Amino acid sequence: MALRVAAMATAAIGAALIHRVNDPGVLCPLRAFTGIPCPLCGGTTVFIEMGSGRPVQAVLANPVAFAGAVAVALAPLGWGRRWWALRPGIRAWVLGTALLGSELWQLARLGLLRV
Repeated sequence: MALRVAAMATAAIGAALIHRVNDPGVLCPLRAFTGIPCPLCGGTTVFIEMGSGRPVQAVLANPVAFAGAVAVALAPLGWGRRWWALRPGIRAWVLGTALLGSELWQLARLGLLRV
């Protein structure tokens, strides 16, 4: 698990350093072409903010992507087995609910949904 977290931290710090030098703009193809974010928009920002040492901004960029990264890091502790032990219908419901919530979050975050 330590190696997994170290690799993720190294990637996040590297992304933050590259982003400081060269901001590529919007990376999401759906958002770039339509202006509408996908549920995973902000995922890159999560890693850039974590690599810059700003965890609160990382969570605010996309809570679902942040939770997914944490889940990947903690999977070796047995969380992965718990996930796969769930019935397929429950896993689909959890993922669908998370993606719907993430899409609503992104629409609100980018000012496309008035809350």
